[in-house]
Amino acid sequence: MTDVLVLGGTGWLSGRIASRWLERGAAVTCVARGGRSAPAGAELVVADRDQRSAYERVAERQWDEVIDISSHPGHVAAALEALARQTAHWTYVSSLSVYARADVVGQDESADTLPPTRPGDESDYGRDKAAAEASVRGAMGERAAVLRPGLIVGPGDPTDRFGYWVSRFALAGDGPVLVPDAGDRRAEVIDVDDLADFAVDRAADGWGGTVNAIGDVHALADVLGLAREVSGHTGVVVEASDDALESHGVGHWSGPRSLPLWLPADMPGFMTHRNELYRSVGGRLRPLRETLERTLVDERERGLERDRRAGLSRADELDILAALAG
Repeated sequence: MTDVLVLGGTGWLSGRIASRWLERGAAVTCVARGGRSAPAGAELVVADRDQRSAYERVAERQWDEVIDISSHPGHVAAALEALARQTAHWTYVSSLSVYARADVVGQDESADTLPPTRPGDESDYGRDKAAAEASVRGAMGERAAVLRPGLIVGPGDPTDRFGYWVSRFALAGDGPVLVPDAGDRRAEVIDVDDLADFAVDRAADGWGGTVNAIGDVHALADVLGLAREVSGHTGVVVEASDDALESHGVGHWSGPRSLPLWLPADMPGFMTHRNELYRSVGGRLRPLRETLERTLVDERERGLERDRRAGLSRADELDILAALAG
């Protein structure tokens, strides 16, 4: 039987990876803080990775596979110190945020990355991920798979970003919806279940290397149009310029009072990374329409009018639309 250790396993992506391994008949152990359940059939070891004792209960065992998604470089380094010698293969889920340039279109895995953070440095997500990657490669070498996804989307997304659009169009119905003037902006995402499948399939193969685990590049206008079509929205779509949105306090990308997927004009490379390697080593990508349809089902179940971690409230959106018309 394959013995798999998931550092996490109770969250969105790590839980799906744990479930995939269970479906393959693996014995799965999850190390997490507790407070959330591990997938049915997995063993949960409650531990705090801030503590040196976090790996005591799992460090004496042999592991066929370890999966880590942490963005805390100290946590990643400590896990490797405790577990690398007795682990056959390691999968680290990094991020496209490790790349040094956001203004270069079409970067592949050979592009320059950010300088890793060092102990004592102020935390920075991209540099932290770069530091964690370096630790994984240093400890595991060719026995490591480093996956660099960009925006992970689909049912259950805790960030509320991608789902904002199909949810908002559905909520608006025949009413107006505010969208950014997309211009030549692009969007690039990966369905959480495609990423989970890839992580498990490549680990099962023993694949080692670094890969942009991301979907195809789409025009942002096309993504918004497809979200509108899937939702059945029949109202007016109001495009606003960058200046107009910023003057009304609308932020880019994520967080409250934002328009998700909308990026500053000086970041054309952020959502245009190349994915040929991902496809060539067996990565699959479901149609974007399917991901939007699955996401809309989830959004309806969670409530179209719920408070969100990203996007505009409907009330704020209508206020801005009124001011723009004004």
